[in-house]
Order: sequence, then structure tokens, then C-alpha cells
Amino acid sequence: MKTRRMTTAQAIVTFLKNQYVERDGRQHAFFSGVLGIFGHGNVAGIGQALLENPDLPYVLMRNEQSAVHMAAGYAKANNRLKTFVCTSSIGPGATNMITGAALATINRLPVLLLPGDIFARRNVAPVLQQLESPATQDIGVNDCFKPVSRYWDRIYRPEQIITALPEVMRVLTSPSDCGAVTLALPQDVQAEACDFPEALFQKRVWQIRRPVADRLSFDRATKAIAASRKPLIIAGGGVLFSEASEALAAFASQTGIPVAETQAGKGSLPYDHPQCVGAVGATGNLAANRLAREADLVIGIGTRYSDFTSASMTAFQNPDVRFININTAEFDAYKVSAIPVVADARATLEAFTAALPSYKVSNDYSAQIASLKQAWEAEVDRLFHLNTQPKPAQSEIIGAMWEASGPRDVLLSAAGSHPGDLHKLWRTRTPNGYHLEYGYSTMGYEIPGALGAKLADPSREVYVFLGDGTYLMMPSEIVTAVQEHIKLIVVLVDNKGFASIGGLSRSLGMGGFGTSYRERSKGSGQLDGDFLPVDYAASVRSLGAHAIKAGSLAEFKAALEEAKKMDRITVVVVETQPGVGVPGYESWWDVAVAEVSQIEAVRQARANYVEARKLERHHLATGEEK
Repeated sequence: MKTRRMTTAQAIVTFLKNQYVERDGRQHAFFSGVLGIFGHGNVAGIGQALLENPDLPYVLMRNEQSAVHMAAGYAKANNRLKTFVCTSSIGPGATNMITGAALATINRLPVLLLPGDIFARRNVAPVLQQLESPATQDIGVNDCFKPVSRYWDRIYRPEQIITALPEVMRVLTSPSDCGAVTLALPQDVQAEACDFPEALFQKRVWQIRRPVADRLSFDRATKAIAASRKPLIIAGGGVLFSEASEALAAFASQTGIPVAETQAGKGSLPYDHPQCVGAVGATGNLAANRLAREADLVIGIGTRYSDFTSASMTAFQNPDVRFININTAEFDAYKVSAIPVVADARATLEAFTAALPSYKVSNDYSAQIASLKQAWEAEVDRLFHLNTQPKPAQSEIIGAMWEASGPRDVLLSAAGSHPGDLHKLWRTRTPNGYHLEYGYSTMGYEIPGALGAKLADPSREVYVFLGDGTYLMMPSEIVTAVQEHIKLIVVLVDNKGFASIGGLSRSLGMGGFGTSYRERSKGSGQLDGDFLPVDYAASVRSLGAHAIKAGSLAEFKAALEEAKKMDRITVVVVETQPGVGVPGYESWWDVAVAEVSQIEAVRQARANYVEARKLERHHLATGEEK
């Protein structure tokens, strides 16, 4: 057997360069490069290996957490068919990646993490930044990655990668089990050499298959659809990952079944498709939520029924409602006692279209769908043009961004009040034109995630929408955008604090406690003084980006036009009119309220909470034929 003598790190990098994926006859390299920061623990291992392999590009990041966010954003925009590797040093560099790992795993996004680790040979322990345990020598901070990784391994000997690396690829390319993969690399082992088999470095093509449903489940699901009178499709992220938008459009047009969208699934259909009724759930709109309430059959496609999608299990109120779940993950397919169709979304939709040529919803139901959709579009137009003074409402900012954007442009956000308003209001025109990280709702994802989305398709303009709170958490990747000449249009809303959690706090009777950016009054125990004088435009300019400050809606629209003409990252800073929000539309979200309180507002909020919880349901029907 032919061998090649290499260090562990050199072998890993060479292996990664030769991994390819193929779906529907299209083949390409799976890893597009390596992101991270070098320190002791990876500089002489992975760093030295990358120095010898410039054809696997290295991107210097400013924060290890945001490196994982960038990789996740890139994987999401590529429908999980490409990703980046993230490397870090031992200790804090490694643990900085844990939040990013959780985000990737919760959102089922493939990202490979290579954190540095303690010395495998132990004789010099404890090394700098090593966590010691009096109970065992076989533990370190990288064990914290275990619950947030789909696959985790620690490499104690160079030859262990021969069996570990194929497992890494199996998980990363799985339609159902992908997420963060962590390969902890002791810093001494990274630099150790071994005679590796030459076959390890040959080109490998991993087939991304489209599993089809078993006949029994498919027949049961087909019969359930044929018998339904008010069916509703809920399109989740699996529709986009499967590239099933055309198949969904064909099935919805043929049957007349309306399609509601989760945060991850928004854009599965263009907003103006007759069957697209938009956002559903806690951040849903009037049309989708009313149809969900009355539906006798819910067809979930690639969704895991998070509490926002189900409005904390209050969305589906028909006493006879049944569920069909199409999902590659068996775990999700069986939720809400559904008929489980464990299969690829596109393949299943094509099969349903062929199996139900004569099924069509009633004329009355079609008229209801059309009426609700028309009413909702009129409501969006109203919210886009409120004409608030002197500052624009957030809905007007969204409207101006949408009017400035092109059909293929991307809107990206993650946390705060923005996702709720965007889920309702943004009119997505093409698949992947709406990029929300809401599985983990991670503040700080926006800018690095947008870097990944832009790299996935540089021809698409990327609009980033974030608040001052998330900006202050992680503005550093603006420097990376400048370094890599990546153009983004960033809209930074200055609302003097955490607007979303502040609104939630007030709804719970707590008056926004601890959510405003205020100084502490002299002698006060509270942050109740003047607002902090933060100059966000100056901050942006100090990081090397172009900044524009807009004081009115007209100035904001002009700023967007200027940003579109720029060839580098531009941040538009704008204040919004306080207290002018987007309403909720017959939805609810279960957030616990204190059962005992001295505050009257909290006691009233508790009473409202107890009443609202009465609508929560357990969906325990067997799904058997009735």
C-alpha cells in the first residue's frame, strides 16, 4: 500500500481539499476554504498546513464565533451543498465557537470545527489555557462542544483521522443529521507525522441522495389529502434545502392548497403566487393564521414545528385536524402525531402531484384564500406607508428596503424585533432571497452570516437588517468585509436599546426593565438616566466602512440608493419612531409570567397568560384512517 508521510494537520487539509458532493448530476468541491484565528494550538499545525496549501483559501476573522456564523450563512445560502472549515487555538478561541456550533446544529447546517486542544502526551500538562479536572485527565473545554455537535471526536493519535474523517463527511453531507461537526485536535498531535495511506487523499464524491417515501406512508398521506376540505401546507427550511420550490409551486397550483411559510421556509414560493399566504405562527400574518386555525389537514414540509411556527401549539384549533409531515429526519416526521413521510421534499411533492391529478380544493375555500391574501397585501401596503413623523416607523424602513431591492437580492437578519416584522412584511420574490437565522435567534449573526451569503453568490445584493443591540455585540466582522472586499448594505436601526426584549418586557408587566441603553442616574439603583451618546456612524467609519446617517424616511431612501452604487460595505444608520410597531395577527407566544408579584401590571399579565394558555393543544391523534 502506497503511503505518504505527513503531519496530522497536513493530512487533514489534503483530505478536505479532495472532498466533493454531487446532487442531481451537479458536482463540486464541498469545502470552499478555512476561517479562523491562529494561536498556540493551531498555528504550527493547521496554520502550517494551510501555508503549504494556498489553494484552500484562509480567511482571517476577528472573532471565532462569527467565523462559525459566516460558515453557517454560506452553507445556508448554498442549500447545504458547500461550507467552510473553522479553526481555532486552544482554550478561549475554541470555546468562542460553541455558540456558533449550537446555531449550526439547531439549523441543520453543515460546518466543520477544528479547535486546538490539550497535549495528548500530557507530560507538560497543565498547558496554558488547559482546564484541569481532579476526577480525570481525559476532559477539557472542548468537551463542551458535545451537546451542540452532530459528531464529536478527539484525535489522540495521527492515524485516528483515517477512520474519523470519513465519519465527519458522512454527517456533514447527511440530509437529516447534518450540523456542526467538531474534531478536537491536540496541539502536539497536529504537528506529529505519520505514514498515511495514499488512498485517503484521493478525490471522493459524496452523493446527496433524494430518499423517497415508503409506499404505506405515501398512500396514507395521499388518501388524507384527497379527503381534506381545508388543507394547509406549512413550508419549512427543508423546501429550500431540497431545492423544491418549483415542485411546491406546481403542486399548490394544481390542488389549490394554500402555502404558509416558517421563518426558515419563507421564499419557498414567491410572495405573489396565488397560493402563497405568507408567514404563519407567532410572527404570522392574518391570512396564514386564520387558515391555520381552521385547517383540517396540515402538511408540514421540512419543518420541525418550533414554538414560533405553531404559536406555542395554539395555531391549529380545528378539533379534527390531522398532520402529514414530509421530512428527511425521522425525528421531525413523527412530530404532532403526523403521518410520517420520511423522504426528500422535492421527490415527494412531485409524487403527490402525479398521484392526485383530480384533487382540487373547493371553490368556497379558494375564494376564502384569495380574499384573505388580498386583505393581507393591502395591510402590508398600509404598513409600508404610514407616514409617521418626524422619524419613520420600522415597517416604513422595511418597505423602503424592499422597494430599493431587486428581485434576486437577499434580505438577512437574525434577532430582535426585526425577524417578526420581516416574517410578516417582507415580500420574497426568489428562493433564498430571505435569509433569517431564527432557529437560535443569535444576536451577532447578521454581519458574518451576510459575508457567507454574499460569498455564496456575489451577483446578489445582500441587505443586512440589524439593531443597535446586536451591532454592539459583534461589529468586528465589518473589518473582515473591508479586508476581503465584500460589499454589503447594512441597515442599522438605532432604537436606544433592545427593542424586541423591551417590548416583551412591557407586555409581561415589567416596563422594559434593563433593556434601554441609559446612563445610571446619580445615586440610583436603576439605569434610568439619559440615553447613551453612542455615535454608530463614527464607529462604522473607524472600522473602515462607508457610513451614512439618515434622519428621515426620504434621507433613508436616498442613502439606500447611494449604498447600491458603492463597491464596498456601507452602513446606513437610522432612528425609528418609538412605539409604532407591527401588530400581532391572532397569534400568541408562550413566555412564562411570574405567578406571584408585588407589581399590579405583572399580576394582570399573569391573568392574561393563564387565559391564553387554555388554547394550547396536544396533538395526539394516531393518524389512522377514521
